Amino acid sequence: MTNLISIDRRTVLAAGLGLLAAPIINTRYAMAATSGTENQMNAATPPQINRFKLGSFTVTVVKDGSDVIEKPGSTFGTNQAPETVDQLLSANFLPADKFVNSYSPAIVDTGTDVILVDTGLGAASRERGMGLLKDGLAAAGYTPDQITVVALTHMHGDHIGGLMEDGAPAFKNARYVAGQAEYDFWSDKAREGTPAENGHKLVLRNVAPLAEKTTFIKEGEPVVSGITAMLATGHTPGHMVFHVESDGKRLLMTGDTANHYILSLQRPDWEVRFDMDKADAAASRKKVFDMVATDRIAFLGYHMPFPAVGFVERYETGYRFVPKTYQFDI
Repeated sequence: MTNLISIDRRTVLAAGLGLLAAPIINTRYAMAATSGTENQMNAATPPQINRFKLGSFTVTVVKDGSDVIEKPGSTFGTNQAPETVDQLLSANFLPADKFVNSYSPAIVDTGTDVILVDTGLGAASRERGMGLLKDGLAAAGYTPDQITVVALTHMHGDHIGGLMEDGAPAFKNARYVAGQAEYDFWSDKAREGTPAENGHKLVLRNVAPLAEKTTFIKEGEPVVSGITAMLATGHTPGHMVFHVESDGKRLLMTGDTANHYILSLQRPDWEVRFDMDKADAAASRKKVFDMVATDRIAFLGYHMPFPAVGFVERYETGYRFVPKTYQFDI
């Protein structure tokens, strides 16, 4: 499909109306912030986006939503004493009784293709102030029909929930790219009657109908020119990360390799409740973020604090997260 970007979008880009900088904020956002809850803020404000250049590519991160979850220690550091998790959070100026989890699909516009990496929670979560990808695309100047490729890091519901809209493909002109091992696991009838059954049903509902338009890839194979898949298993059996490179600039889209900027990065050995193979997931965290730290490249982590992009440096037994600021804008 020819990539037709609207004149309005090109005009906005040319005018440089602040889209390379902060997320969109307006008066309603400020009013909602005073009322206290994250979901109220999501419901009151237009979708937040953050756009930056990576070589000749344009990357746009969309905040699909966020929620507040109780008891961080029941999700992260499940093999640690609760007070150990509390102490690490407190040492990093974070509350010990709850944490914010956000969701950040991203668009990579190569000039030839418009690639959406992961699709958010979808319509079922909109009444909770999430599933905002569709509106986020509009805020960024795209329509769903302009997406030419949808690439999936893995097949958990918060990554594939937006594939369908009202029972039909949400991105009708797109082809799809997904991991072979990931699809084989979740589509297998052997998942029936196991803890993975709900995930199996969702994949049958959202991914299987698109199988004829899907390229199932393995380690080292391309999504498009400039974007290559790497296995980083453990969170799920076929979890992938995507290496993006343009004009010598690099970005690693790490999906759910690390899901908290303190608890997963500073302590990569700590077990995470949602990692299916906890030892393998810890090994993948160290493999991936050793590379990010050594090569001093940027990464986009799906659940990192919005806009979900930053760098890491080695710190104690793990890594210290350094959020992006203006590195890509000048």
